[in-house]
Amino acid sequence: MNRKTIFDEVRRILGRGFRPAEVMSLDEAINRAERGNEISPLASGAIGAAGIALLKNFEGCAKRRSDGLIEAYPDPATGGAPWTIGWGSTGADITPDTVWTRQQCDARLERDLRRFCADVSNALGNAPTTQNQFDAMVSFHYNTGAIRRATLTRLHKAGDHAGAAREFARWNRAAGRVLPGLVRRRAAEAQLYCQP
Repeated sequence: MNRKTIFDEVRRILGRGFRPAEVMSLDEAINRAERGNEISPLASGAIGAAGIALLKNFEGCAKRRSDGLIEAYPDPATGGAPWTIGWGSTGADITPDTVWTRQQCDARLERDLRRFCADVSNALGNAPTTQNQFDAMVSFHYNTGAIRRATLTRLHKAGDHAGAAREFARWNRAAGRVLPGLVRRRAAEAQLYCQP
């Protein structure tokens, strides 16, 4: 397998070079693909490059100002709270007046991903999980915060991966409305989940 081709393509998708942890994760994913993909539990407990690319594609580092800084924006469903900045970061520290550098956005994403990956790992326990399944569930949890209560988690743990993949589509609403962006995101997550 030509690893350079894979790394070059993921670099192109991300629009930037790799961080050391991302190189390790992608290398581990290629190693697993070469020897057989399924492990139990996921050894690294970290999101892979495909998961980061998917998440960044849907979160976008939006609301860049003319001075290059990134400003907070309102939730698309509510038009207000929760306020979001950078790669989909929310919290009590994010207000309509919050402004960050791109580096602050990237650092917050890394910190948030450690927490969301830990949440998914804990929710899955010892269930056999591929890197792509894990990445899809981290993206899902990052957006919904629902990994513990979602039926897709229960189905995954029971080994019903086809049933779990179908569950992504059910999470397409915000504030009671179906949002096209959520429909597209859930379809992309389900597609990643189903990839070997």
